[in-house]
Amino acid sequence: MNEINSIAGVIVCLDKIVQESIQTQSRTGYFAALYKRMTKAVSEGIAAGQFEDGKRMEQLDIAFAKRYLEAFEAFQNKKECSASWQCALSGCGNRSLIVLQHLILGINTHINLDLAIAAATVGPGQSIHALENDFNRINLVIASLVDDVQHCLEEVWFPMRWLNRIATKPEEAVLNFSIGAARKTAWANAVILANMDAHQQQAQIKTMDLMVQTVGNAVIHPGFWPQLLLRLIRAMEYEDVSRTIRLIDTTVV
Repeated sequence: MNEINSIAGVIVCLDKIVQESIQTQSRTGYFAALYKRMTKAVSEGIAAGQFEDGKRMEQLDIAFAKRYLEAFEAFQNKKECSASWQCALSGCGNRSLIVLQHLILGINTHINLDLAIAAATVGPGQSIHALENDFNRINLVIASLVDDVQHCLEEVWFPMRWLNRIATKPEEAVLNFSIGAARKTAWANAVILANMDAHQQQAQIKTMDLMVQTVGNAVIHPGFWPQLLLRLIRAMEYEDVSRTIRLIDTTVV
């Protein structure tokens, strides 16, 4: 992976993954497309002065993205990556998962592991606390885009609405995941990491990685009754992976 030193460079790398996924009908494109939209939204937010420190926010976004891009490259080249990214990216080959499961697998690892590490890198020591408001804002951007994509999928695939019939926050009830809870956990871990030395960080990151992997496994295997509902939804989803990637990448709800 070439050195990335701007958000524009991040977007170029993400778009490459999206376009290659469209060509190869790879489900890795689902999260990559969502992430590209999120990165664009952050870039626009920085330009509009929506973050407290635009320069620091760009540094955070770049450090954040590099974690995903490096894991993706390692996985593609059959090299070692974190256990949680191994879980999420391996899941892309699982044809039985619904689109939302694929998205949540990526979001789980990227927030719970990568964002915490990136924040601690950009805000070491006590300087981490100055980052909290912008940290929360980037999570709100992610949550908003997931809601947009889910609404879009509901418009196209009526069975997706069944999720909303059993929970106001379907990803929490059916997929054992909450973006709000992930944000709180990630921030707590960021503060812990920021106040550790390199050796302590290494041990803490390993522990975090295994915990995030456990959450990922719960998203893939949510239990008997949720699994039945998800199978019904999956049976009526598009089989055209490329079309779904384009939908996530371009649709504005």
